[in-house]
Amino acid sequence: MDTLTILQHYWWFVISLLGALLVFLLFVQGGQALLPFLSDEDGTRMLAVNALGRKWELTFTTLATFGGAFFASFPLFYSTSFGGAYYVWTAVLLCFVVQAVSYEYRSKPANLLGRRTYDVLLTLNGVLGPFLLGTAVSTFFTGAPFTVDRLNLAAADGTENVVISQWATPWYGLDALADGWNAVLGAAVTLLAMTLGCQYLMNSVADDVFGTRIRRLMRPCALGFAVCFAAWLVRLLFATGYAADPATGTIGAEPYKYLHNLLEMPYVALVLLGGAAAVLRSIGLGWRGSRRAIRWGGAGTVLTVLALLLCAGWNGTAYYPSLADMQSSLTIANSSSSLFTLRTMAWVSLFIPLAAAYVAWAWRAIDSRPLTRGELDGEEY
Repeated sequence: MDTLTILQHYWWFVISLLGALLVFLLFVQGGQALLPFLSDEDGTRMLAVNALGRKWELTFTTLATFGGAFFASFPLFYSTSFGGAYYVWTAVLLCFVVQAVSYEYRSKPANLLGRRTYDVLLTLNGVLGPFLLGTAVSTFFTGAPFTVDRLNLAAADGTENVVISQWATPWYGLDALADGWNAVLGAAVTLLAMTLGCQYLMNSVADDVFGTRIRRLMRPCALGFAVCFAAWLVRLLFATGYAADPATGTIGAEPYKYLHNLLEMPYVALVLLGGAAAVLRSIGLGWRGSRRAIRWGGAGTVLTVLALLLCAGWNGTAYYPSLADMQSSLTIANSSSSLFTLRTMAWVSLFIPLAAAYVAWAWRAIDSRPLTRGELDGEEY
Protein backbone atom coordinates (compact mmCIF):
# COMPACT_ATOMS: atom_id res chain seq x y z
CA MET A 1 0.00 0.00 0.00
CA ASP A 2 1.14 3.54 -0.68
CA THR A 3 1.45 6.19 2.02
CA LEU A 4 -1.97 7.72 1.42
CA THR A 5 -3.72 4.35 1.67
CA ILE A 6 -1.86 3.52 4.89
CA LEU A 7 -2.88 6.84 6.44
CA GLN A 8 -6.49 6.38 5.34
CA HIS A 9 -6.59 3.00 7.09
CA TYR A 10 -4.82 4.45 10.12
CA TRP A 11 -7.32 7.26 10.49
CA TRP A 12 -10.28 4.94 10.05
CA PHE A 13 -8.81 2.92 12.92
CA VAL A 14 -8.56 6.09 15.04
CA ILE A 15 -12.15 7.04 14.17
CA SER A 16 -13.32 3.51 14.99
CA LEU A 17 -11.51 3.56 18.33
CA LEU A 18 -13.05 6.91 19.27
CA GLY A 19 -16.47 5.58 18.28
CA ALA A 20 -15.92 2.48 20.42
CA LEU A 21 -14.89 4.58 23.43
CA LEU A 22 -17.96 6.78 22.90
CA VAL A 23 -20.29 3.76 22.99
CA PHE A 24 -18.66 2.59 26.24
CA LEU A 25 -18.95 6.04 27.82
CA LEU A 26 -22.68 6.02 27.07
CA PHE A 27 -22.96 4.15 30.38
CA VAL A 28 -23.63 7.63 31.81
CA GLN A 29 -26.71 7.92 29.60
CA GLY A 30 -27.65 4.35 30.46
CA GLY A 31 -27.50 5.13 34.15
CA GLN A 32 -29.70 8.19 33.63
CA ALA A 33 -32.29 6.04 31.84
CA LEU A 34 -32.66 4.10 35.10
CA LEU A 35 -33.71 7.12 37.16
CA PRO A 36 -37.49 6.47 36.89
CA PHE A 37 -36.89 3.09 38.55
CA LEU A 38 -35.04 4.67 41.49
CA SER A 39 -36.59 6.60 44.35
CA ASP A 40 -35.93 9.90 46.06
CA GLU A 41 -37.46 8.50 49.23
CA ASP A 42 -34.79 5.88 49.87
CA GLY A 43 -32.00 8.03 48.39
CA THR A 44 -31.14 5.66 45.54
CA ARG A 45 -31.82 8.27 42.83
CA MET A 46 -29.60 10.79 44.61
CA LEU A 47 -26.76 8.27 44.77
CA ALA A 48 -27.10 7.42 41.06
CA VAL A 49 -27.14 11.04 39.89
CA ASN A 50 -24.11 11.96 41.96
CA ALA A 51 -22.12 8.92 40.84
CA LEU A 52 -22.93 9.56 37.17
CA GLY A 53 -22.36 13.30 37.56
CA ARG A 54 -18.65 12.64 38.05
CA LYS A 55 -18.32 11.24 34.51
CA TRP A 56 -20.79 12.94 32.18
CA GLU A 57 -18.21 15.38 30.77
CA LEU A 58 -16.16 12.48 29.37
CA THR A 59 -19.01 11.35 27.12
CA PHE A 60 -19.64 14.85 25.79
CA THR A 61 -15.94 15.45 25.17
CA THR A 62 -15.52 12.13 23.37
CA LEU A 63 -18.53 12.87 21.15
CA ALA A 64 -17.00 16.24 20.19
CA THR A 65 -13.60 14.61 19.54
CA PHE A 66 -15.21 11.90 17.42
CA GLY A 67 -16.98 14.50 15.29
CA GLY A 68 -13.87 16.67 14.98
CA ALA A 69 -11.66 13.76 13.97
CA PHE A 70 -14.20 12.67 11.36
CA PHE A 71 -14.32 16.20 9.96
CA ALA A 72 -10.55 16.44 9.67
CA SER A 73 -9.83 12.98 8.25
CA PHE A 74 -12.94 12.23 6.16
CA PRO A 75 -14.51 15.61 5.39
CA LEU A 76 -16.82 14.30 2.65
CA PHE A 77 -18.61 12.11 5.19
CA TYR A 78 -18.87 15.05 7.55
CA SER A 79 -20.44 17.28 4.90
CA THR A 80 -22.72 14.50 3.67
CA SER A 81 -24.01 13.13 6.97
CA PHE A 82 -23.71 16.05 9.36
CA GLY A 83 -24.82 18.46 6.64
CA GLY A 84 -27.58 16.24 5.24
CA ALA A 85 -28.92 14.21 8.16
CA TYR A 86 -28.95 17.28 10.36
CA TYR A 87 -32.31 16.54 12.00
CA VAL A 88 -30.82 13.46 13.66
CA TRP A 89 -27.51 15.08 14.58
CA THR A 90 -29.27 18.20 15.87
CA ALA A 91 -31.45 16.00 18.05
CA VAL A 92 -28.36 14.22 19.40
CA LEU A 93 -26.61 17.51 20.24
CA LEU A 94 -29.74 18.90 21.89
CA CYS A 95 -29.91 15.77 24.04
CA PHE A 96 -26.38 16.38 25.27
CA VAL A 97 -26.99 20.09 25.84
CA VAL A 98 -30.02 19.18 27.96
CA GLN A 99 -27.81 16.81 29.95
CA ALA A 100 -25.24 19.51 30.67
CA VAL A 101 -27.89 22.00 31.77
CA SER A 102 -29.56 19.40 34.00
CA TYR A 103 -26.40 18.49 35.88
CA GLU A 104 -25.55 22.17 36.31
CA TYR A 105 -28.90 23.33 37.68
CA ARG A 106 -30.57 20.23 39.17
CA SER A 107 -29.56 21.02 42.74
CA LYS A 108 -29.20 24.79 42.54
CA PRO A 109 -31.02 26.53 45.40
CA ALA A 110 -34.55 27.59 44.42
CA ASN A 111 -34.20 26.54 40.76
CA LEU A 112 -37.35 27.39 38.82
CA LEU A 113 -38.04 23.99 37.28
CA GLY A 114 -37.34 21.77 40.26
CA ARG A 115 -35.42 18.51 40.52
CA ARG A 116 -38.13 16.36 39.00
CA THR A 117 -38.06 18.32 35.75
CA TYR A 118 -34.31 17.94 35.45
CA ASP A 119 -34.58 14.24 36.29
CA VAL A 120 -37.03 13.86 33.40
CA LEU A 121 -34.59 15.67 31.10
CA LEU A 122 -31.74 13.40 32.23
CA THR A 123 -33.91 10.36 31.54
CA LEU A 124 -34.76 11.64 28.05
CA ASN A 125 -31.06 12.14 27.36
CA GLY A 126 -30.37 8.66 28.71
CA VAL A 127 -32.82 7.03 26.30
CA LEU A 128 -32.75 9.23 23.20
CA GLY A 129 -28.99 9.85 23.13
CA PRO A 130 -27.90 6.18 22.79
CA PHE A 131 -30.89 5.30 20.61
CA LEU A 132 -30.24 8.06 18.07
CA LEU A 133 -26.49 7.39 18.03
CA GLY A 134 -27.08 3.66 17.53
CA THR A 135 -29.53 4.37 14.71
CA ALA A 136 -27.05 6.73 13.04
CA VAL A 137 -24.18 4.22 13.31
CA SER A 138 -26.39 1.52 11.80
CA THR A 139 -26.57 3.56 8.59
CA PHE A 140 -22.87 2.75 8.12
CA PHE A 141 -24.16 -0.68 7.12
CA THR A 142 -27.71 -0.08 5.86
CA GLY A 143 -27.01 3.15 3.96
CA ALA A 144 -28.69 6.53 3.60
CA PRO A 145 -30.44 8.42 0.75
CA PHE A 146 -27.86 10.93 -0.48
CA THR A 147 -26.02 11.86 -3.67
CA VAL A 148 -22.50 13.21 -4.18
CA ASP A 149 -21.54 15.21 -7.26
CA ARG A 150 -17.92 16.36 -7.24
CA LEU A 151 -18.39 18.08 -10.61
CA ASN A 152 -20.22 20.85 -8.76
CA LEU A 153 -16.88 21.86 -7.27
CA ALA A 154 -15.20 22.04 -10.67
CA ALA A 155 -18.05 24.07 -12.14
CA ALA A 156 -18.11 26.65 -9.34
CA ASP A 157 -17.40 30.23 -10.41
CA GLY A 158 -16.98 31.65 -6.91
CA THR A 159 -20.26 33.59 -6.92
CA GLU A 160 -22.31 31.09 -4.91
CA ASN A 161 -21.96 28.39 -2.31
CA VAL A 162 -20.92 25.01 -3.70
CA VAL A 163 -22.96 21.98 -2.63
CA ILE A 164 -21.33 18.62 -3.31
CA SER A 165 -23.59 16.38 -1.25
CA GLN A 166 -27.37 16.50 -1.21
CA TRP A 167 -29.97 14.56 0.76
CA ALA A 168 -32.52 12.85 -1.45
CA THR A 169 -35.49 13.07 0.92
CA PRO A 170 -37.05 15.90 2.96
CA TRP A 171 -36.56 13.97 6.22
CA TYR A 172 -32.84 14.81 6.55
CA GLY A 173 -31.79 11.81 8.58
CA LEU A 174 -35.04 10.86 10.27
CA ASP A 175 -35.66 8.45 7.40
CA ALA A 176 -33.15 6.14 9.10
CA LEU A 177 -35.90 5.29 11.57
CA ALA A 178 -37.94 3.81 8.73
CA ASP A 179 -35.45 0.92 8.52
CA GLY A 180 -36.35 -1.48 11.30
CA TRP A 181 -32.81 -2.82 11.59
CA ASN A 182 -31.52 0.66 12.35
CA ALA A 183 -34.02 0.83 15.20
CA VAL A 184 -32.91 -2.62 16.40
CA LEU A 185 -29.30 -1.45 16.72
CA GLY A 186 -30.50 1.76 18.37
CA ALA A 187 -32.38 -0.34 20.93
CA ALA A 188 -29.34 -2.59 21.40
CA VAL A 189 -27.05 0.41 22.08
CA THR A 190 -29.59 1.85 24.53
CA LEU A 191 -29.94 -1.42 26.43
CA LEU A 192 -26.16 -1.91 26.40
CA ALA A 193 -25.73 1.60 27.84
CA MET A 194 -28.24 0.75 30.58
CA THR A 195 -26.42 -2.51 31.32
CA LEU A 196 -23.05 -0.74 31.53
CA GLY A 197 -24.69 1.98 33.63
CA CYS A 198 -25.80 -0.65 36.13
CA GLN A 199 -22.33 -2.17 36.18
CA TYR A 200 -20.68 1.20 36.72
CA LEU A 201 -23.06 2.09 39.54
CA MET A 202 -22.44 -1.27 41.22
CA ASN A 203 -18.74 -0.47 41.12
CA SER A 204 -18.86 3.18 42.19
CA VAL A 205 -21.50 3.18 44.96
CA ALA A 206 -21.14 1.33 48.25
CA ASP A 207 -24.68 0.88 49.54
CA ASP A 208 -26.53 -2.41 50.07
CA VAL A 209 -30.03 -1.16 49.24
CA PHE A 210 -28.76 0.62 46.14
CA GLY A 211 -26.69 -2.36 44.99
CA THR A 212 -29.62 -4.75 45.25
CA ARG A 213 -31.90 -2.44 43.27
CA ILE A 214 -29.33 -1.87 40.52
CA ARG A 215 -28.51 -5.55 40.19
CA ARG A 216 -32.17 -6.36 39.63
CA LEU A 217 -32.47 -3.63 37.01
CA MET A 218 -29.43 -4.88 35.10
CA ARG A 219 -30.87 -8.32 34.38
CA PRO A 220 -33.71 -7.37 31.98
CA CYS A 221 -31.50 -4.74 30.34
CA ALA A 222 -28.77 -7.29 29.67
CA LEU A 223 -31.21 -9.87 28.30
CA GLY A 224 -32.84 -7.29 26.02
CA PHE A 225 -29.44 -6.17 24.74
CA ALA A 226 -28.32 -9.73 24.02
CA VAL A 227 -31.46 -10.47 21.97
CA CYS A 228 -31.38 -7.21 19.97
CA PHE A 229 -27.65 -7.31 19.25
CA ALA A 230 -27.62 -10.99 18.30
CA ALA A 231 -30.50 -10.45 15.85
CA TRP A 232 -28.79 -7.40 14.30
CA LEU A 233 -25.42 -9.14 14.01
CA VAL A 234 -26.85 -12.27 12.37
CA ARG A 235 -28.72 -10.08 9.88
CA LEU A 236 -25.49 -8.14 9.17
CA LEU A 237 -23.54 -11.30 8.36
CA PHE A 238 -26.06 -12.21 5.65
CA ALA A 239 -26.58 -8.67 4.34
CA THR A 240 -25.46 -7.32 0.97
CA GLY A 241 -22.83 -4.61 1.20
CA TYR A 242 -21.18 -2.20 -1.22
CA ALA A 243 -17.56 -2.65 -2.25
CA ALA A 244 -15.17 -0.56 -4.35
CA ASP A 245 -13.27 -2.12 -7.23
CA PRO A 246 -9.57 -1.75 -6.29
CA ALA A 247 -8.58 -0.89 -9.87
CA THR A 248 -11.31 1.52 -10.94
CA GLY A 249 -12.98 2.60 -7.68
CA THR A 250 -16.39 1.68 -9.09
CA ILE A 251 -18.89 0.76 -6.39
CA GLY A 252 -20.78 -2.53 -6.70
CA ALA A 253 -23.06 -4.65 -4.57
CA GLU A 254 -21.51 -7.72 -2.92
CA PRO A 255 -23.67 -10.34 -1.16
CA TYR A 256 -22.43 -11.34 2.31
CA LYS A 257 -19.90 -8.51 2.20
CA TYR A 258 -19.50 -8.17 5.97
CA LEU A 259 -19.17 -11.93 6.45
CA HIS A 260 -16.49 -11.88 3.74
CA ASN A 261 -14.73 -9.04 5.56
CA LEU A 262 -14.52 -11.05 8.78
CA LEU A 263 -13.25 -14.11 6.91
CA GLU A 264 -10.67 -12.08 4.97
CA MET A 265 -9.60 -10.11 8.06
CA PRO A 266 -9.43 -12.86 10.74
CA TYR A 267 -7.76 -10.50 13.21
CA VAL A 268 -10.88 -8.30 13.14
CA ALA A 269 -13.06 -11.39 13.60
CA LEU A 270 -10.98 -12.40 16.65
CA VAL A 271 -11.38 -8.93 18.15
CA LEU A 272 -15.15 -9.15 17.60
CA LEU A 273 -15.38 -12.59 19.21
CA GLY A 274 -13.17 -11.54 22.12
CA GLY A 275 -15.21 -8.40 22.71
CA ALA A 276 -18.52 -10.27 22.61
CA ALA A 277 -17.17 -12.87 25.04
CA ALA A 278 -16.01 -10.14 27.44
CA VAL A 279 -19.44 -8.46 27.36
CA LEU A 280 -21.12 -11.78 28.11
CA ARG A 281 -18.72 -12.36 31.01
CA SER A 282 -19.52 -8.90 32.36
CA ILE A 283 -23.22 -9.75 32.27
CA GLY A 284 -22.54 -12.94 34.23
CA LEU A 285 -20.48 -11.04 36.82
CA GLY A 286 -23.08 -8.29 37.09
CA TRP A 287 -25.82 -10.86 37.52
CA ARG A 288 -24.04 -11.96 40.70
CA GLY A 289 -23.40 -8.38 41.82
CA SER A 290 -19.62 -8.33 41.21
CA ARG A 291 -17.98 -4.90 41.14
CA ARG A 292 -15.57 -6.17 38.47
CA ALA A 293 -18.33 -6.41 35.86
CA ILE A 294 -17.73 -2.90 34.46
CA ARG A 295 -14.10 -3.74 33.66
CA TRP A 296 -15.11 -6.65 31.45
CA GLY A 297 -18.11 -4.78 30.08
CA GLY A 298 -16.06 -1.72 29.17
CA ALA A 299 -13.26 -3.68 27.51
CA GLY A 300 -15.72 -5.93 25.68
CA THR A 301 -17.77 -2.98 24.40
CA VAL A 302 -14.71 -1.17 23.05
CA LEU A 303 -13.40 -4.29 21.29
CA THR A 304 -16.78 -5.22 19.79
CA VAL A 305 -17.60 -1.76 18.45
CA LEU A 306 -14.03 -1.31 17.19
CA ALA A 307 -14.25 -4.55 15.21
CA LEU A 308 -17.65 -3.66 13.71
CA LEU A 309 -16.50 -0.22 12.58
CA LEU A 310 -13.30 -1.64 11.09
CA CYS A 311 -15.46 -4.16 9.25
CA ALA A 312 -17.53 -1.26 7.91
CA GLY A 313 -14.59 0.68 6.44
CA TRP A 314 -11.64 -1.61 5.73
CA ASN A 315 -11.23 -4.16 2.93
CA GLY A 316 -12.56 -1.84 0.23
CA THR A 317 -15.98 -1.53 1.89
CA ALA A 318 -18.25 1.45 1.38
CA TYR A 319 -18.70 2.61 4.98
CA TYR A 320 -21.58 4.92 4.02
CA PRO A 321 -23.65 3.31 1.25
CA SER A 322 -25.90 5.58 -0.80
CA LEU A 323 -29.44 4.33 -1.31
CA ALA A 324 -30.09 7.04 -3.92
CA ASP A 325 -27.02 6.52 -6.12
CA MET A 326 -24.69 3.57 -5.61
CA GLN A 327 -21.70 5.40 -7.07
CA SER A 328 -22.12 8.17 -4.49
CA SER A 329 -21.32 5.71 -1.69
CA LEU A 330 -18.42 6.77 0.51
CA THR A 331 -15.27 4.75 1.10
CA ILE A 332 -12.17 5.69 3.04
CA ALA A 333 -10.41 6.16 -0.31
CA ASN A 334 -12.86 8.58 -1.94
CA SER A 335 -13.83 10.63 1.11
CA SER A 336 -10.56 11.30 2.92
CA SER A 337 -8.50 14.45 3.33
CA SER A 338 -5.31 15.06 1.39
CA LEU A 339 -2.05 13.26 2.03
CA PHE A 340 -0.63 16.41 3.63
CA THR A 341 -3.54 16.74 6.05
CA LEU A 342 -3.59 13.08 7.03
CA ARG A 343 0.18 13.01 7.53
CA THR A 344 0.19 16.18 9.64
CA MET A 345 -2.64 14.90 11.82
CA ALA A 346 -0.86 11.57 12.19
CA TRP A 347 2.06 13.33 13.87
CA VAL A 348 -0.33 15.19 16.15
CA SER A 349 -2.12 11.93 17.02
CA LEU A 350 1.08 10.66 18.65
CA PHE A 351 0.10 12.77 21.67
CA ILE A 352 -3.17 10.84 22.08
CA PRO A 353 -1.63 8.22 24.44
CA LEU A 354 -0.58 11.03 26.79
CA ALA A 355 -4.11 12.39 26.89
CA ALA A 356 -5.48 8.87 27.38
CA ALA A 357 -3.06 8.28 30.25
CA TYR A 358 -4.21 11.48 31.96
CA VAL A 359 -7.87 10.49 31.58
CA ALA A 360 -7.12 7.04 33.01
CA TRP A 361 -5.29 8.59 35.97
CA ALA A 362 -8.12 11.06 36.64
CA TRP A 363 -10.71 8.28 36.34
CA ARG A 364 -8.84 6.12 38.84
CA ALA A 365 -8.40 9.03 41.23
CA ILE A 366 -12.12 9.88 41.16
CA ASP A 367 -13.26 6.27 41.57
CA SER A 368 -10.57 5.22 44.04
CA ARG A 369 -13.23 4.93 46.74
CA PRO A 370 -16.91 4.02 46.24
CA LEU A 371 -19.48 6.74 46.87
CA THR A 372 -21.50 6.51 50.09
CA ARG A 373 -24.51 8.40 51.39
CA GLY A 374 -22.38 10.24 53.91
CA GLU A 375 -20.17 11.78 51.21
CA LEU A 376 -22.92 13.61 49.34
CA ASP A 377 -22.90 16.74 51.49
CA GLY A 378 -21.36 19.60 49.57
CA GLU A 379 -21.04 17.81 46.20
CA GLU A 380 -24.62 16.96 45.31
CA TYR A 381 -25.76 17.30 41.68
